[in-house]
Amino acid sequence: MAKSRGGPAAAAGGVALGSADGMAAPPDAPASQAAEMDAERRLDGDSRSSGGGSEGGERQVDRFGFIVPEGDEPDKETRDEVVPLEKLRQRESKWLDMLNNWDKWMAKKHKKIRLRCQKGIPPSLRGRAWQYLSGGKVKLEQNPGKFDELDVAPGDPKWVDVIERDLHRQFPFHEMFVARGGHGQQDLFRVLKAYTLYRPEEGYCQAQAPIAAVLLMNMPAEQAFWCLVQICEKYLPGYYSEKLEAIQLDGEILFSLLQRVSPVAYKHLSKQKIDPILYMTEWFMCAFSRTLPWSSVLRVWDMFFCEGVKIIFRVGLVLLKHTLGSSAELKSCQGQYETVERLRTINPQIMQETFLVQEIIELPVTERHIEREHLIQLKKWKETHGELQCKSPPRFHGAKAISDSEPYPRKALEPSPSIILPPDSRLSPKGRKGKLPKGDKKRDRGKGRLANGPIPEENGTQSSLEPEASSLHQSKESFSSQESEDTYL
Repeated sequence: MAKSRGGPAAAAGGVALGSADGMAAPPDAPASQAAEMDAERRLDGDSRSSGGGSEGGERQVDRFGFIVPEGDEPDKETRDEVVPLEKLRQRESKWLDMLNNWDKWMAKKHKKIRLRCQKGIPPSLRGRAWQYLSGGKVKLEQNPGKFDELDVAPGDPKWVDVIERDLHRQFPFHEMFVARGGHGQQDLFRVLKAYTLYRPEEGYCQAQAPIAAVLLMNMPAEQAFWCLVQICEKYLPGYYSEKLEAIQLDGEILFSLLQRVSPVAYKHLSKQKIDPILYMTEWFMCAFSRTLPWSSVLRVWDMFFCEGVKIIFRVGLVLLKHTLGSSAELKSCQGQYETVERLRTINPQIMQETFLVQEIIELPVTERHIEREHLIQLKKWKETHGELQCKSPPRFHGAKAISDSEPYPRKALEPSPSIILPPDSRLSPKGRKGKLPKGDKKRDRGKGRLANGPIPEENGTQSSLEPEASSLHQSKESFSSQESEDTYL
């Protein structure tokens, strides 16, 4: 299946990720796509008439920054899912402790990180956490000035033209991207253009645009660029290559796993002869950012950065299971067209944050299942199609695999201060008695150590910030996360 460099296209009438160059939806476009494009036209008209919201009154937005239609109530559908303020502050405190001691937590308490990602990363720290989990922060520090160099370099005209045409299609209802030529669209262009220069053999794929846009909603352009690099190279390698071979292989893996998760849905799709590429391309390539409610998107991404592509598989399996997994649901899906249309317009209750996250956590699909099935499908592919034309790097199953694969020795983690004091300033001037917290008194009493010195373990030895090499992961390359200086509130 050939890849349209403006975006992925499925064979036999597959779903494209965007419209043609014009703003009108094609006649056979699904209702959701037509509605989205109609909203784009209205919002674009509003941005021209009101200067993108700077004149003529402010638009009402929800807690995620999406514009609320006039007459609707913000956050009406997600009010019950908002974390209480006290609990949110507790989670922020725990995450700050992890981020300030990231290597140690990743080496010895990775399961705790995973549990906290499953509960949801606090919004104020989400951007920083994604950088740590993906290794994007360390990638940035190992390539100082690289993004600036790519940013000022002229892009390949063929990619620049395609990227510019795609900018207004990325979340046009979000306040960051609503204005044509606004800061959001400018940063999105910078990130996508930089990637085409960083990986000229891969170029640009339309599905990368929503991925980059989600990152930009949570972090500055340079950090978003390196997180995009990690997603394309470590989490989803080969997804955005010219022939789309990796996404086709994962489609077969998803379909095979479905046989065990939901035999009813598997049998129905087999009977209707519906190729997985028809319904899962946008799901996987955009990491469900164009499918799920936004609160669910963020929770899925929190787990995805921590646990890897198995989260994407689990989400797809949950949606298929609850949409086509019972005889009652199949009564209205007797034909191929009705089935594909049902998968394009999934019941909102299935995608509701609390329900979906719990289903994802409980679904017994592991990295081992995915890798075993990958070998089976790869063998079948070679028998029918020959060798893969695109040799993708190995896939890393989450933050732990990326962290363990980083070569040592390396610079130890040194948290960046949030408050810079003059050189001659001291935290505890002589002659002034300051009370220390109880924990600090115990730690420093009689030891002669500063409060920010090495952290002792329970057995009295000092802990190393460098984790031991794990024998569970065979990955050869990548990076672990370090302290980030950027907090988005």
